[in-house]
Amino acid sequence: MIKVTVDQHSGFCWGVVRTIDIAEEELKESPELYSLGPVIHNPKEIARLRDKGLETVGHDDLARLAGKRVLIRAHGEPPSTYAAARAHGVTIVDATCPVVTRVQERIRKFHEQGFQVVIFGKKDHAEVIGLLGQTDNEAVVVRNVAEAEQVDPSRRTVLFSQTTMDKETFYAVADVLRTRIGELVVGTFEESAIDFHAKDTICGQVSGRDGKLREFARANDVMVFVAGKDSSNGKVLHGICREANPNTHFVEDERELQPGWFEGVSTAGVTGATSTPQWLMENVRKAIETMQEHTVITK
Repeated sequence: MIKVTVDQHSGFCWGVVRTIDIAEEELKESPELYSLGPVIHNPKEIARLRDKGLETVGHDDLARLAGKRVLIRAHGEPPSTYAAARAHGVTIVDATCPVVTRVQERIRKFHEQGFQVVIFGKKDHAEVIGLLGQTDNEAVVVRNVAEAEQVDPSRRTVLFSQTTMDKETFYAVADVLRTRIGELVVGTFEESAIDFHAKDTICGQVSGRDGKLREFARANDVMVFVAGKDSSNGKVLHGICREANPNTHFVEDERELQPGWFEGVSTAGVTGATSTPQWLMENVRKAIETMQEHTVITK
């Protein structure tokens, strides 16, 4: 008999919970609410909220939404978005994750002080676009060590991270920059201090799951990781899970499960990203139960 366990440390992070709560409270007042971009990187949860009246729109739609309420999702937005909303008479419902808001504020201060801002992240990710906006899009975005090696070493530099990136690569990038940007650079005619600062702004609820997730993955014969394919932290956490247990399978929902994954195993674990709702992981658990026709024990 197979034992299937849902990871008790998985599911929405508090920032996502807060955003969903704000959206649902707004929808109680009126079923007409717009989300600027997908409210969460999980198609199942988007569909659930769409049924309640939350419509996903893009930046080009702001011009037609005068007098309407538009939700800023947890990833945050650049200052230009708020300016556009004001210009078009749009009411902003700001659900930016407070962690992201603090990173935006810190980046803006360093930029104003003349620092070269380097962001470890994915250039096209919504959160990074918001962070770039704090620097008038002058910050340098790097995704790996090779790109960090191309950063201008002659300027005072501060390194920040997208909140959902992995710590290991962040510190590798920081080491490269620290090697290239010394504490003191002596020029031909004058001495000029060149400072480098590394600010670990990876969300604690993402990085803090590393150890527990590895432990959970190793404790099971097979792992099913549930997340939206566009989830940034989902990709990071799935990679961690797969490192700990190579017999790990990525699915968006229970329809992608394959019976062969569970043949000859006695334990299976179900986990997910910080954008994966608990109800979806429970659906996967129940589907495994039905598929295997075994009694399933959960957390």
